[in-house]
Amino acid sequence: MKTRKRVEALSDFLPQIRKDMIRAAHAAGRVLMRYYSMSLNVREKKGAGLVTEADLAAEKSVMNILAKARPDFLFLSEETNPHGQPGFSRGRWVIDPLDGTTNFVHRFPMFCVSIGAEWDGQIVAGVIYHPVLKDLYVATLGGGAFLNGKRMQVSTTEKLRNSLLTTGFSYRKQEWLHAEMTSFERLSRTARAIRRPGSAALDLAYTARGVFDGFWESKLSPWDVAAGGLLVREAGGQVTNFKGVPFHIEQQNILATNGLLHEELRGIVK
Repeated sequence: MKTRKRVEALSDFLPQIRKDMIRAAHAAGRVLMRYYSMSLNVREKKGAGLVTEADLAAEKSVMNILAKARPDFLFLSEETNPHGQPGFSRGRWVIDPLDGTTNFVHRFPMFCVSIGAEWDGQIVAGVIYHPVLKDLYVATLGGGAFLNGKRMQVSTTEKLRNSLLTTGFSYRKQEWLHAEMTSFERLSRTARAIRRPGSAALDLAYTARGVFDGFWESKLSPWDVAAGGLLVREAGGQVTNFKGVPFHIEQQNILATNGLLHEELRGIVK
């Protein structure tokens, strides 16, 4: 009952939030494409990958639009507010202005803008924009998931041996690489194939659209999964942590599948 009240309280302004997020994602995508062919200044964040001026410029464009659209919302964003803003608000934007920075730096075209809208601690809207392909993924809580305006549905693959899976590895290689490679090896023996594109947000988007049958990864941040997790759920999939607990963005591991493979896959990655 509590969840229903929260959704109903959003009904008057959730459509406008969705429009604002799409506008912000497109603006950030244009920024990224301007930088895509440039020589970049790249620095490394300890244990957290790369950052460039493209990340910062895209984040600024997103925040400028969303701050004007909803001045009552706070920000949790990878570059400027990685620990969140102080204060209290029922609403919060969860932003990754460039998911797949390493890909971007090396001109591998798997990167995106990811924006989630959180209300009373629950992600209620998500937008992922893949500017190279001009693919726009949009989901709202209870409203379904869409790719370029067309409703998405997760795959119908029933057996792990017939599945195409996707994953990612932590930047903290000394701590986690052995465990991650163990799961990778086990699933490589079982699944049809595994891909590692390098963008968790796009991994989730491609799971929602039925390209991948499942995705797992550890040590992610809220901005990596806020929008994508909602996309998978609204496309009919299942999203938990490795223990099978319904997923929340503060959890550090995620398992997202078409639902049919979930327990079989979880039994291996847990």
